[in-house]
Amino acid sequence: METLTIAQAAQNYLETVKLNRSANTARTYANALSAFFRVLKEYWIEPETSPTDKLKEDAITWLASYLKVFSPATERLYVQAIAGFYEFLAADKLAEVNLPRLRQLIKQRTRRPGQRLPQFPREDIEKVLLFVNNITIQLSDTPASTAQSSFQRENEQLRAMRDRAFLFTLADTGLRVHEACGLRRGDIDWNEGRALIIGKGDKQAVVRFSSRAMHALKEYLVLRAALDGASGRPLPSIPLFARHDKGAGKKVKPITTTTGRNIVIERVRQALGNYASPSISPGLASRITPHSFRHYFVTTVLRASGNLKLAQELARHASIQVTQRYAHLSDDELDKGYHEIFESNVIARNPERSEG
Repeated sequence: METLTIAQAAQNYLETVKLNRSANTARTYANALSAFFRVLKEYWIEPETSPTDKLKEDAITWLASYLKVFSPATERLYVQAIAGFYEFLAADKLAEVNLPRLRQLIKQRTRRPGQRLPQFPREDIEKVLLFVNNITIQLSDTPASTAQSSFQRENEQLRAMRDRAFLFTLADTGLRVHEACGLRRGDIDWNEGRALIIGKGDKQAVVRFSSRAMHALKEYLVLRAALDGASGRPLPSIPLFARHDKGAGKKVKPITTTTGRNIVIERVRQALGNYASPSISPGLASRITPHSFRHYFVTTVLRASGNLKLAQELARHASIQVTQRYAHLSDDELDKGYHEIFESNVIARNPERSEG
């Protein structure tokens, strides 16, 4: 068994995390290891000098106790990172680790994060959709300035039409942002208004499109017809949503998930800036993300149908428990019943309250 210090092994572990996970995850794992090292020092184990075989499963319970001052979600995230470190040690035979005992200790000693109900500003998302539905008309009626090249103006119109189609697609299909960005023209069944995709978990699924989403897509692709025709590629293989910037030029390049998020950011800021809604707070625009439109989709299905199973299937949730998190947002009867009980009846019993 190779002799390494705990700190050296941790550095090797972080290198593997960096190769296989996102930069943000790597930073979180590094923070978790720093916290773990502080805990070890409290128990007279110096990570810089102590060999890995001095690390036992009980240290995970020390960490869990230390993390009680943090939120349950942070606690579980940090414990997960350190559990991964133990698994790394066991796999590389750097320490004798009883993994079943480790998992049992984690189960017994850590808190479960409370369920967080999906929150999103439904009315403001509808304002964004109304805004993008009208933005193309505003652009087409605006004369081109002498300082603006025809190429720039064409791209501006293409972006407007693309963004409208993209946001309607997110709102009316429930697609995740990477799924929408990865669509090709050939994925769409234009007669049936459906698409066959490979979704989360590498599962094949059918996604339905609304008439307004299909209409917006067709208008966008008609405007893009010359660009697609000049690409020299078969139409079915061409991206459904393309870049329209200087970097893309006259080529048809697919948008990335970063572009998809930027589309949402830009159009949300434009739309909410045009409304004097009392619900808009300074940080609201930044809280509306592509996934907010997926929340909007699930809630729209529930509000219209009240059918939990239908919402689960259309949203492609693996578990109906995930869909149930949205049910509270779709029950208008709760609001009605509450106000009947606590407003109408209270005022009826205490008429003087209505005068003050």
